[in-house]
Amino acid sequence: MTTLKVYNLEKQEKGTVELHDKIAEMPLNPFVLKDAVVAYQSSLQMGTHKAKGRSEVAGSGKKLFRQKGTGNARVGNVQSPIRRHGGVAFGPVPRSHEVSINKKVKKKALASVLAMKIKNSEILVVEDLKLVDHKTKNLVKIMQDLKLEKTLVVFSKEEKNFALASRNLQSVKCVHSSGVNVFDVLNHKHTIITKDALLDIEGRLLK
Repeated sequence: MTTLKVYNLEKQEKGTVELHDKIAEMPLNPFVLKDAVVAYQSSLQMGTHKAKGRSEVAGSGKKLFRQKGTGNARVGNVQSPIRRHGGVAFGPVPRSHEVSINKKVKKKALASVLAMKIKNSEILVVEDLKLVDHKTKNLVKIMQDLKLEKTLVVFSKEEKNFALASRNLQSVKCVHSSGVNVFDVLNHKHTIITKDALLDIEGRLLK
């Protein structure tokens, strides 16, 4: 077991928490990370792109002129893809861009990035996220005192004051422990995670 120190938002030590070595010492595998990130970003695509085919555009289905004897190239109707305002040939249609990956691969990727953050001292385990008020400037002062840059905040129980104070900060993103993903952890320089959230994530990763 790996022992991590637990602090409050004033960086005062409040105890420790033990994290299983399967998570804390998971080696970094770039191929697994790539698969996890691609799967996450693909799931964000709406897939609502659409172009009208020749059967969907407005226009008569009548042949424009007879097949032979005019000296012109043979043509069909005005809906043909080769004509102006005609339908699109092989155009995009609504579809899902989702890429599925094995659950074990997803767990391994998340465990490895958390292990990387621990080794690089870029993760701060806190007792809770309680603030005396919801003023953004006070939270900014706390972040500066902790020397935190772009930060991902992971919680298991939302604190209203913290949520209100952080929602105007572009450098801070708050997520529930059930929704934390590899992309968000990699996309933020630092991670603040509550003790309860860390234990919750540990329980899901070890299943």
